[in-house]
Amino acid sequence: MGGGLGVAVLGETVFSCCGFRRDSFSCSRRQRGVNMKILVLKSSGNTKGSSAILADEFSRGAREAGHEVSSYDIMKADIRPCTGCNVCGMSGPCVLKDDYEQELKGLIKEHDMLVFAMPVYYYNWPAQLKVVVDRFYSFTYELTNMRKKVVLLAVAWDNTSSVFSVTQAYYETICDYMHFEDRGRVLGGGCGSPSMTRASQYPEAAYQLGRSL
Repeated sequence: MGGGLGVAVLGETVFSCCGFRRDSFSCSRRQRGVNMKILVLKSSGNTKGSSAILADEFSRGAREAGHEVSSYDIMKADIRPCTGCNVCGMSGPCVLKDDYEQELKGLIKEHDMLVFAMPVYYYNWPAQLKVVVDRFYSFTYELTNMRKKVVLLAVAWDNTSSVFSVTQAYYETICDYMHFEDRGRVLGGGCGSPSMTRASQYPEAAYQLGRSL
């Protein structure tokens, strides 16, 4: 998956500029019939931007597969950063009575799958989404035991082999630590504008990933 090409990972299936490999949808298809509640976490200030395009296409595919899909616009919420006070002890109420504590935490708990939809900023997750993950701290033990399924949808202007390396490394580390099950990734390199993204293969890849669940 080198050579500077953007790639989309659908479970174990890779969709890239080099073509489509169809050998790994069987696991997802076997699990069809188990309808999920899916929460798409949108983290871009551009509500019609490239990451929103992938999020909407993923959602369309997942709904067609029979799943219930909701989205949450992080940029419109009052979500403050963790202060490290440790009053919660990783298993109690957070002292910050903002939209995260009073709304988003409950939504995270009640959904089976979380979808991280993001633009890549300076080779990493955008700050507004990182704050959401940091706030997992107040219910780490409970959330870990829930064994959530997760998906990564990321876009970047650059289309180099390194542009998603840190983004993926952090995602994989969070999956490992939180006992999340990675159900697929779409990594859209060269998606610097909505028009560039619509002209690429990544909206279709996002749709197929949602449809394959």
